[in-house]
Amino acid sequence: MKCPICNGNLKKEKIKEEQLGVYLGEYEGLVCKSCGESFFDSKTTEKIIEKSKEKGIFGIEAKTKISKSGNSLSVRIPKKIADFLKLKEGKEVRIHPSENKIIIES
Repeated sequence: MKCPICNGNLKKEKIKEEQLGVYLGEYEGLVCKSCGESFFDSKTTEKIIEKSKEKGIFGIEAKTKISKSGNSLSVRIPKKIADFLKLKEGKEVRIHPSENKIIIES
């Protein structure tokens, strides 16, 4: 079977699935030996979705806008993400760049 992205060869493997830093388990899938992309069938995808719902991370991603506060920029953290991370007003966090991302650690 060929990879739909790069036309490389796909091989059946156990794949460790992680979303938003939360481990969801290992699942049988296909991995491209050229580009590394992985693929799951619809049954496996449903299992992964159920596990992410069970762990409370399904649909937790959100878009937000950067605003200005004085001479600084600020980012608003949506309530569902703040609740998931147990963030409260006044809690100190670390923020740092990583490649093209902003990492916030509580």
